[in-house]
Amino acid sequence: MILNDWHLHSQFSSDSDERMENLAEAAMRLGMTRICVTDHYDMNYPTGEFQLDTVAYLRKLGELREMYRGRCEIFSGVEMGLFPDKEAAGEAGRYMESQPYDFIIGSVHCINGVDPYYRDRIEADDPELYRMYFACTLECLRACRGFQALGHLDYVVRYGYDKGRNYCWEDYRDLIDPILEELVSRGIALELNTAGLRQGLGFPNPQSGILARYRELGGEMVTVGSDAHRAKDLGYGFYAAWEILREAGFRYVTEFREKTPYFLPLDT
Repeated sequence: MILNDWHLHSQFSSDSDERMENLAEAAMRLGMTRICVTDHYDMNYPTGEFQLDTVAYLRKLGELREMYRGRCEIFSGVEMGLFPDKEAAGEAGRYMESQPYDFIIGSVHCINGVDPYYRDRIEADDPELYRMYFACTLECLRACRGFQALGHLDYVVRYGYDKGRNYCWEDYRDLIDPILEELVSRGIALELNTAGLRQGLGFPNPQSGILARYRELGGEMVTVGSDAHRAKDLGYGFYAAWEILREAGFRYVTEFREKTPYFLPLDT
C-alpha cells in the first residue's frame, strides 16, 4: 500500500521555508491521496523559536484544502513541544484542546530546557543523555494531555556522539516500557518517524524494537511521518516503514481526522 505522510513541516515552522503547495505536489507525485501538515509549536522553547501564528496557519491550510480538493486531502495538524513543568503543560493542553486540528503530535525536544540538537550544551555521555531524555519524556507524558501521538520517541539518538552506533533501546527498557504502557493505557498512538533513516542513523525513530515492544504491550495505533522540512524529503523511507510495521506485528496504520483515529489495513 502507499502510506500517507502524517508529519510534515512548511514555512510556518521556524526551521523550514517550504511552501505548503510544494508539499501537496510532492505527495501527489508519490501517489499519496492524503497528507497532514504538522508545523512546530513549542510554546516554551528556550531560544524563543518554534512559535506559531495559529490564525494565519489555519487560514493557509484552509486555502490549501480548497486548492487541492478532489486531488489530495490536506489535513490540519501541529507538532506540539511537550514540557514536564505543570504550568507549561497546562498551557499547552488548553491550546491543544481549543484548536480544531485533525491531528496533534506531542514531541519532546528539550531536556532540562536544552535541545540535544545543541549537543555541546549538555555535559553528558551518550548513555546518560539518552537516559535523561527518556526520563523527561515519561514526565512529559504524565503531565500533558491533548495530543494523539507521541512523536519520534528516541529523537535524542540523532544527536549522540556516536550517532546511534552503540545504541540499543533495551538498555533503557526500565524507562521505555513505562512510556509505552502510558501510551497504551491512554490510547495515544506511537509515531514511526523515518527521519532517522534519512539522517543516517540506519533506523527510524523509534528503533524497530521499540515498535515491536509497543505492540507486545497491546499498542495498536501507529502513525507514519517523514518529518520532512523540504518537499523532496516527503515520504522518505516509507517502504522500509511498511516492512518494519509488518514485522513488528501491526496490521494497520493509523491516520487521524478531527482527532479521531482511522485504521487502514497494511495489506491493502
